[in-house]
Amino acid sequence: MPEQCDPPLSTAGGTPGPYDALLLLSFGGPEGPDDVVPFLENVTRGRGIPRERLKEVGQHYFLFGGVSPINAQNRELLDALRKDFAENGLDLPVYWGNRNWAPYLVDTLREMVRDGRRRIAVLATSAYASYSGCRQYRENLADALATLQADGLPVPQVDKLRHYFNHPGFVRPMVDGVLASLAELPTDVRDRAHIAFTTHSIPTAAADTSGTPADHTEDGEGGAYVAQHLDVARVIADAVREETGVDHPWRLVYQSRSGAPHIPWLEPDICDHLEEVHRAGVPAVVMAPIGFVSDHMEVKYDLDTEATAKAAELGLPVARSATVGADPRFAAAVRDLVLERAAAEQGGAPARCALGALGPSHDLCPIGCCPARMPRPAAAGADWTGPVTEAQG
Repeated sequence: MPEQCDPPLSTAGGTPGPYDALLLLSFGGPEGPDDVVPFLENVTRGRGIPRERLKEVGQHYFLFGGVSPINAQNRELLDALRKDFAENGLDLPVYWGNRNWAPYLVDTLREMVRDGRRRIAVLATSAYASYSGCRQYRENLADALATLQADGLPVPQVDKLRHYFNHPGFVRPMVDGVLASLAELPTDVRDRAHIAFTTHSIPTAAADTSGTPADHTEDGEGGAYVAQHLDVARVIADAVREETGVDHPWRLVYQSRSGAPHIPWLEPDICDHLEEVHRAGVPAVVMAPIGFVSDHMEVKYDLDTEATAKAAELGLPVARSATVGADPRFAAAVRDLVLERAAAEQGGAPARCALGALGPSHDLCPIGCCPARMPRPAAAGADWTGPVTEAQG
């Protein structure tokens, strides 16, 4: 897989200044049965969803003892980042904060400013452009910074690192995951297996306006969200062909829909897709969750439980490939992204690693990027002018 940088900054050296800390920013998840409904209330706040409905939705979590895997996986990634930084001489402390559960983002930022951190690089555990995967995290940052200001605490500058969907350190572990899953399939069907690249479904309206205004099309072709996933899927499929000598058919499919039935979301759903390919005579499927950084609930339930049960019902052999998680190559990629952004802030023109046809993403989200239904302040973008407290308007 040729890439657009040689060597990456993670191996060529570099300094993290002006950054004095890295913040791992994630979604969060419940860590016990009593946490499930309060967690879902945080996730759905402002949508008017009855508590009884949240209890129904929470059954997915109760199947796993009320514990989402995501927090444990973030702790593993946190350890991997600290280990990688220390072993490679990158003197940069790493903190962790969540959108919807402890440790909450605002509490982590309070800790960071009390530790003297004033210029913070932010890594969100979402690799692609979309409202929920990018701008909403920027809105969370803006809300937290406004709280710090209202509390009389110093307000740090936060810079969100670019989308890393096509960074080699993110893509190569997924290639290995698909190869390992193919090897798990029965030998008589392996070479004829189909690859279903999966990601979280989102409303088509949000998909069509994802990314920068330049990514949007009048005929609604999915904006940056779909384009980025398709580009990664092609890179992985090409790498699998190069490695195995087999050209496996593939398709980008979706999972984890949660919206009202009358609102169009991206399709096809993974379970519908399994039925479709089974009818077409496909003998086996690898489910490759390229839209997810780790094996959290959307992977454990929607793929490992629900989709796997559908495949068993059909008599269709399936294997689910691994997500990136705390792979050392991903930790090295994060180091590379930090050093790349630091070099740019120092006035340099660093090489930027990227695979596929789309090239490296922007550092600073431009005005109009991944717009929300209702405009809200969002930090770390071209339209950010600093926090505004309620008293200021």
